[in-house]
Amino acid sequence: MTDKPKNIIKAQDQVTSAFSFRHPLGEGKSEITMTMLARAAGLKRVGVNIGRVPAGKEAFVYHRHHNEEEWVYILEGRARSDIEGTQESVGPGDFIAYPAGVAHNLENIGDADLVYLMGGEQCAVEVADFPRHKKRLIRTGERHEFVDDKALEPFSPDIQSVGGGKE
Repeated sequence: MTDKPKNIIKAQDQVTSAFSFRHPLGEGKSEITMTMLARAAGLKRVGVNIGRVPAGKEAFVYHRHHNEEEWVYILEGRARSDIEGTQESVGPGDFIAYPAGVAHNLENIGDADLVYLMGGEQCAVEVADFPRHKKRLIRTGERHEFVDDKALEPFSPDIQSVGGGKE
């Protein structure tokens, strides 16, 4: 008899590997319980997770990724998807694409848990903006660092002053 392959995550094992997350910028409104299926099964370049968001909560804070694309497939419940400030009600069977550079959020507007599959790219380095909080997140590997709104200002060096003056 052989052991089950580690690439298969059985349904009963998904509950025990779930964890809860509240986004640090969420001001108490962000709350999600996730099971990271792809990572648990050994995938490194793509993420696939199951998310469960209680009624009245949002999954994550309104944000945009610079490099990574994301997607959501609603399994149960009702939600409001906010994409670049345009809100749309979604429910079971609906698919949502969040291309890189597009600000988005997902909020449970129903009376029961919102349950959905989510996935996307897992780049080694990612930059995400939180425009409503004037913050930027820089992620390298497992390290995450928030910077304030000054990091969001365009940088235009004065080339003439480099090296002591004009040439």
